[in-house]
Amino acid sequence: MTDTTVQPDVLDAVTGATEEQVRRDDRGHVFHSWSAQGLIDPLPIASAQGSYFTDYAGRRYLDFSSQLVNVNIGYQHPRLVAAIQEQAARLTTISPAFANDARSEAARLIAELAPGDLNRVFFTNGGAEANENALRMARLHTGRHKVLAAYRSYHGATAGSIALTGDPRRWPSEPGMPGVVRYWGPYLYRSAFHATTEEEECERALQHLRDTLMVEGAHTVAAIILESVVGTNGILVPPPGYLAGVRRICDEHGIAMIADEVMAGFARCGEWFAVDHWGVAPDLITFAKGVNSGYVPLGGVIISERIARSFDTRPFPGGLTYSGHPLACASAVASINIFKEERIVEHARDLGTDVIGPGLRELAERHPSVGEVRGLGTFWALELVRDRETREPLVPFNSGGADAKPMNDFAAACKERGLWPFTHFNRTHVVPPCTTTPDEVREGLAILDEALEVADRHCTGS
Repeated sequence: MTDTTVQPDVLDAVTGATEEQVRRDDRGHVFHSWSAQGLIDPLPIASAQGSYFTDYAGRRYLDFSSQLVNVNIGYQHPRLVAAIQEQAARLTTISPAFANDARSEAARLIAELAPGDLNRVFFTNGGAEANENALRMARLHTGRHKVLAAYRSYHGATAGSIALTGDPRRWPSEPGMPGVVRYWGPYLYRSAFHATTEEEECERALQHLRDTLMVEGAHTVAAIILESVVGTNGILVPPPGYLAGVRRICDEHGIAMIADEVMAGFARCGEWFAVDHWGVAPDLITFAKGVNSGYVPLGGVIISERIARSFDTRPFPGGLTYSGHPLACASAVASINIFKEERIVEHARDLGTDVIGPGLRELAERHPSVGEVRGLGTFWALELVRDRETREPLVPFNSGGADAKPMNDFAAACKERGLWPFTHFNRTHVVPPCTTTPDEVREGLAILDEALEVADRHCTGS
């Protein structure tokens, strides 16, 4: 084990506040998302650097969550910090009604990276707003109202994006936006189509999509939205041919294809955009998170020329005060240039093929609690089970309280050893910053190896 501590007096000099002060003010005044306020005790964080963050006790954690899978470039990249400082000294803010160099350059760089004829960028403050606006564009472009959205998906927490979401976080917000129709996406390990091979899963999932359109009326459907690689709901990598099949279906029926790349984009899957793995060009791509690693809030929609032309002579009825904020756009410009010059996309791809993937498969051989390993680049998941034969999950779907104890114990074991995991239901995701070194990944895998022994205790099968 490496030493995870730094000298506390160094931390005091950096933060200017004590842990007690931070904790007291947080408890007294901060209302936290997705939480029962009286049941949480957030850990105060004093500093972060590279692939690690540090608490006020001086304990350092290797971040295998990239916070919310957004710190793709790592913490406190000096060039990215400097770009924000430089922009702040020159122009801190300007209305979206004006043009400015940071926004124009960010849009140009993003459009150059996008596939096909996606050549325009509508900036938002985050991924949820990006999905809201992509859906609005698709509906106005097609003149239709329905949208097909998958189970096991997450698209954000604003009114429209939570209605698109296909996991339990949607339930408290129902009834939601009308016109959303659910479908099952591919997930061979727990196939909704009783498939036994990737080829069967692809074929049957596409047929299911066609059948859904048949009974819903394809002429009433504006868009099919999907996460190119499903994120929080399992790192579900689509089988070969699936995204191309969705593209064909959309073309046949005049439906807009929306690829939600909020998590999967900007090197996370070892490509600029996850769809690049399969050579597919959607009509709309939504992004956020990795475009500037969340240093300043930023998201957006990349728009095909065909859809953009729908608004040449009629106004697009959407906008935000901080759309294309200069500080955010300057950080995106710097980030994209850093990605190129430091070959971060290629580094993430190599980490997946050479280090993370092989390392996780080795863990699976040693630990009966690991049911499946799946992922790309720096976007991986271990599905934890009680029995490999029956595939019974380690904890139930949407588990909480006592039912969630095995996963809670596993996560606690990681944190005790200096690793911060990303867990959801019965999965632990391995999603470190795309700049993490091979040795740092191996350090994290060694801790996972120890923590999985906690999960193994709950196994009932062989």
